[in-house]
Amino acid sequence: MIDPDRLSDLRIAKLRTLASLNWTVPAGATATSFPAGATLFDPATARLWVLVDENADRRLGGVLAVARRAEATEIQVISDDVDGAGVMARRAEQFRDDVHVWTLVDGALQPVPPAPTAQDRAPAPEAEVCRSILVDGGLEVVVEGGNLTGEILGLEVARVVVDDAGAHVEAGVGRFDREAGDLIRGDMPAAASVERVAELVRPMRRPGAERHPLNQMVPERWLRAILIARPELVGAASLRPVGSARPRKNLLEDGVATAVGTGLDGAPVVMVCSTGVYLDAVPSAADDHQTHGPDARLVMVVPERDDVPVTQALVERMRHPAEVVTVPDDWRNLTAESD
Repeated sequence: MIDPDRLSDLRIAKLRTLASLNWTVPAGATATSFPAGATLFDPATARLWVLVDENADRRLGGVLAVARRAEATEIQVISDDVDGAGVMARRAEQFRDDVHVWTLVDGALQPVPPAPTAQDRAPAPEAEVCRSILVDGGLEVVVEGGNLTGEILGLEVARVVVDDAGAHVEAGVGRFDREAGDLIRGDMPAAASVERVAELVRPMRRPGAERHPLNQMVPERWLRAILIARPELVGAASLRPVGSARPRKNLLEDGVATAVGTGLDGAPVVMVCSTGVYLDAVPSAADDHQTHGPDARLVMVVPERDDVPVTQALVERMRHPAEVVTVPDDWRNLTAESD
């Protein structure tokens, strides 16, 4: 394994070489490290180069934050992550910043075209036969990203899986827990398996519970669950969950939680929840907005402490007007029932 400092130096050297071969880079250009990459800035031209080795689809927020701090007016991103770079290019179209995305092909830089607008596909029709198991288990039924799942305050505890054997319910928190649960619970009926998992999760996933991994995962989905039950808290008449343009890879990964519905005026709204200072929240919101309603009102919902200047600055750079709505920092104590 390469030493982190050595890896950072290698990335900076790689970026300097690529930038010098394709642009005029003065000796005074300053280089710094960047998550899974490096940056190079020329103050004379206000040009910023950014190298992104991996996960380019979730780096635009960081790129734009660096550009804002450096007061860059031109951004050149180079990435070997071709698929992720396409998503970055798609997201960059939603901002007024001058962003160009490139990848290396046969030793030469080639522009990366924007990926097509993401689609939130529907679950297989067969999945619906298992919906009643989730409902009878007292779970919140969520349809998103081609899946039919059951949640407790935003945490998935059951999923309908459709395979060659047909549709069946797997209970557990996350894929590995579901797979382990199938081995442990064996031939236990699906309804009983769901009930057992729910009994373990509910005491931890509730307002006022002591800190536990089960109430720290996917907090933005917990927030979304509350607002779907009580849309009036964010000025909406109704909301329903939808999948993100960039689905999370696991329950520990940062992300956003999105819903669509109508405002109090009856107009369509896309609502995107985020918690913590997540730099890619604004590009994610812009991406989800394009997927679910490019003409709808876009609302970002964050806890008060997370309404930081960089978030507001990135929102102001969006081509489509958006607004940031805050909820109290103790939002976990809000119930999913109207007062």
